[in-house]
Amino acid sequence: MDTTEKPEGPEEAAPVPTLTAPTTPAPVKCAATAGMARIKPEFVQEIKPRSADPAFVAPLQNGQAAAAADGAPPRKKLRGQNRSRPHSTPQPRSSKLCFKFLSEEGCPHGETCRFGHDVEAFLRAKPADLGDRCPLFEAYGRCRYGVACRFAGAHLTDDRQNRVSPERWSVHVGAQVERNTLSRELQASLRKRQYDFAAAEKTLKHIASGALAGGAVDNGGGGDDIPLRPVEKKKVDFDGKLFLAPLTTVGNLPFRRICKEFGADVTCGEMAMASNLLQGQQSEWALLKRHASEDLFGVQVCGAHADQMTRCAQLLTEKCSVDFVDINMGCPIDFVYKKGAGSGLMGRAKKLSEIVFGMSSVMDVPLTLKMRAGIQEGRQIAHQVIQDLKRWTDRVALITIHPRSREQRYTRSADWGYLEQCAKVAHPIPVCGGGDILSFEDANLRRSSTSVSDLMIARGALIKPWIFTEIKEQRHWDISSSERLEILKKYTGYGLDHWGSDTEGVERTRRFLLEWLSFLHRYIPVGLLEVLPQKINERPPPYRGRDDLETLFASPSCADWVRISEMLLGPTPEDFNFLPKHKANAYAS
Repeated sequence: MDTTEKPEGPEEAAPVPTLTAPTTPAPVKCAATAGMARIKPEFVQEIKPRSADPAFVAPLQNGQAAAAADGAPPRKKLRGQNRSRPHSTPQPRSSKLCFKFLSEEGCPHGETCRFGHDVEAFLRAKPADLGDRCPLFEAYGRCRYGVACRFAGAHLTDDRQNRVSPERWSVHVGAQVERNTLSRELQASLRKRQYDFAAAEKTLKHIASGALAGGAVDNGGGGDDIPLRPVEKKKVDFDGKLFLAPLTTVGNLPFRRICKEFGADVTCGEMAMASNLLQGQQSEWALLKRHASEDLFGVQVCGAHADQMTRCAQLLTEKCSVDFVDINMGCPIDFVYKKGAGSGLMGRAKKLSEIVFGMSSVMDVPLTLKMRAGIQEGRQIAHQVIQDLKRWTDRVALITIHPRSREQRYTRSADWGYLEQCAKVAHPIPVCGGGDILSFEDANLRRSSTSVSDLMIARGALIKPWIFTEIKEQRHWDISSSERLEILKKYTGYGLDHWGSDTEGVERTRRFLLEWLSFLHRYIPVGLLEVLPQKINERPPPYRGRDDLETLFASPSCADWVRISEMLLGPTPEDFNFLPKHKANAYAS
């Protein structure tokens, strides 16, 4: 039950956490070396050998080479994923409070409910509140988590009733802040295979007839029951836009909200597997969620077969709010590639042609594609793939190219010269280019030296999300450590809004924050650089910042990232264990 309260005046701002500075070593002159960023000498610290912190590296996998002998140099670089890192175990449902039981309607399942109904027992086991200001209550005037909230003291009455601020709640009540949620009815129809895919089936029959191979393409010249003609699709002007790339794990909705505030024009959800979407998997549908601030938003789907992708395209068009749908042709992960999806599609021209035709025939929004330069290192084939795609000029609205191969990953610089060759081959299909953009000068160079219509920012946005502001305002932003802390505070608030302010939501927000910090620490403050701009492939020597907080933000140590998370989300649980996704982010400071 909700009770109302009288509108209150503005609350005092939360105090900025204080830091205890470690003893700072004397400055060390660092000679400029290849691949090393040039830091002003007064900020450079003693260079230590880079080594893995055992606390933040996964155990050896079966068949993996044993460690080198004591004192011997490591035989391999710190690269690849921590595949054996432990995953958090979800709480049993019985330990979670039933929100329907707390609502006015009550729980319809009664004693058979899989969630807990004992409020007193829940409160006895619940950890202490993390603060006296609830982000959800402050944003909306009501917290949907009630007594389960880790900031419950901010909005509970003495008799444990959930308070409501009428002034704030009246603005948001009934508003749809996040769209593209999976309803129970839709999930049931997908799992029972009762969803009507008639439009997709008609297109798939046309593909199965061999008409595409024979050159007879049905673009919709007949009656009302033929596939939608490309000319009837909604138009989206991509020209001159700044794209935030679809980023697995770290490109979540709270992060996209941050980038939108800094000036990103186009956002795209994380890669979703078409097969999982068609099965109604809740976790996969969560990747499609769209915030109200994302005014030009698309979703990226990955699949290997035309039937799968065509049905998925129809489903997205009918049940989701999207402005475009992107085909993933760049994912380098082995299990995706070996199925013929992701970057594997680049070597399957016939399948790709069927997928493009099938998806575009059942969609009323633009179809885009994102690919790499090639699959094998040293063998660039994107121009050949694009030449084949020109058959579908009226069906493909945009091609995005990351000029690196699957095998190359992020070794060496992106090949923008080859990207320009692809852009010329693709004409009149517009091409969006991405790779190694970390400053407005990088963006200006790529725009002036190539014929790409748009720029896509990926790692650059993870390292400094304010890059969109820098590009639009044509300046280097010497952002202060306190401003960066405010960005993280805002991110955690958005995370609690998205994932929840209960214990589970807090810890999920913490883990995504830690993954983001594994990129954020690579930013080098403008005021510390001898030469501008910072290059994305240059690693800084150990350095101290202009204040204690800036020094902490520069730390490559997982332990320090956890410390930052505790400044924002309170102490970690006793059994907390975090390993970064990539070993390259696990070296000790």
